[in-house]
Amino acid sequence: MRTNRLVLATAVLAAAALALSACAPAQTARADGSATLRPAVSGERRSLTVPGFGRVNSYADPRGTGRPLILTHSVNAAASAYEMRPLWETYAGTRPVYALEWPGFGSSERPDVTYTPELMAAALRALVAELGTDVDVVSLSLGGEFVARAALGEPRIRTLALISPSGFGQPRNGTQRAPADDGGVRLYNRLNSVGDLVYGTLRTRPSIQYFLSRSFRGPVPKGVIDYAYDTSHQPGAKYAPLYFVSGRLFNPDAYGTLYSRLNVPTLVLYDQDGFVSFDRLPLFAQKANARVVRIPDTDGLPQFEKLPEVRAALDAFWAEAR
Repeated sequence: MRTNRLVLATAVLAAAALALSACAPAQTARADGSATLRPAVSGERRSLTVPGFGRVNSYADPRGTGRPLILTHSVNAAASAYEMRPLWETYAGTRPVYALEWPGFGSSERPDVTYTPELMAAALRALVAELGTDVDVVSLSLGGEFVARAALGEPRIRTLALISPSGFGQPRNGTQRAPADDGGVRLYNRLNSVGDLVYGTLRTRPSIQYFLSRSFRGPVPKGVIDYAYDTSHQPGAKYAPLYFVSGRLFNPDAYGTLYSRLNVPTLVLYDQDGFVSFDRLPLFAQKANARVVRIPDTDGLPQFEKLPEVRAALDAFWAEAR
C-alpha cells in the first residue's frame, strides 16, 4: 500500500502541471546568469514579506473602478499566475486586479522550508492587509482550500469564487488527502530523499505534455508546454511540490473545517476533473450564501476553454452578492 501511494504521489506531481496560457518562452536571465521567469501577466510585479517565510510576489494592475479582485492559482509542479491569465486579461483595466503567487511557486521565493496550508493562507491575508480594503477572491483547485482558510479569519475577503476546488469530494488518484496516520510526513521524507531524481523525471517535456493533456479537451498549445517546462526548472522548484504530492498541503477535512463554515458569498465553478471530485457540492449548495454553477465540457480549467461562460457566471455572482 505504501509503495502504491508513492507511485500515485509521483504521478500526481506531474499530473498537477495544470494548463497555463499560451505564451512566449517564459524565462530571461538575471545579472548573475541564473534564470528568472518572465512576468506571468501584464502589470507591476510587487513583493511583500510573509513572516517566517520571506518574499511572496503578486502582480498589480490598479486601474479601473470597484472592489479589487485577487486571483490565486492552483498548486502543482508548474504552478504560477499564468493559470489565471485569461481572467486577468478579462478584468484588468476595468477593475483593480491582483494576482498572488503562492509561496514556493511562480516568481515568489522557493526556499527549502516547511510549506503548510497556514503559510499559504498567511500570504493571502498579507496581500489583503497591504491593499487595506475589501476584496473579491477567485481561486483555482487546491488554492480554494487556502483562500477559504484565509477568509475565515479575514473579514475584508467579501466573496470567494472557487474554480474546480479540491476538498469537496473523495480523493482521486491519490490526491486531495494526506495519509491519515501521520499527515504525509513519512511519504514526504521518502520523496524528499530522492527528490532530485523524481522531480527531474517528472519535469521532462514528454511527461509535462502527457499530463497537461489530461486538463484539456483539445490539443495542448506548445506555448503552454514551454512555460510549464520553464517554471518547473527554476531554482528551488522541487521544494513546495514535494509537500503537495505527499498530501501535506491538503486539509484532512476541507469541507467540514473550511467550506461548511464559510459565511461569505461563495461561488463554485466545476465540471469534470481528473484529480478532484465534488460529492459534497449538493450539500454545499444548500447554504444560504452558496452558489454552484456547472461549466460543461471542461476538465478543471474552464477559464481557458469556456471563458465567456466563466465570466458570465462570475459577473452574475458578484452582482447578486453586492
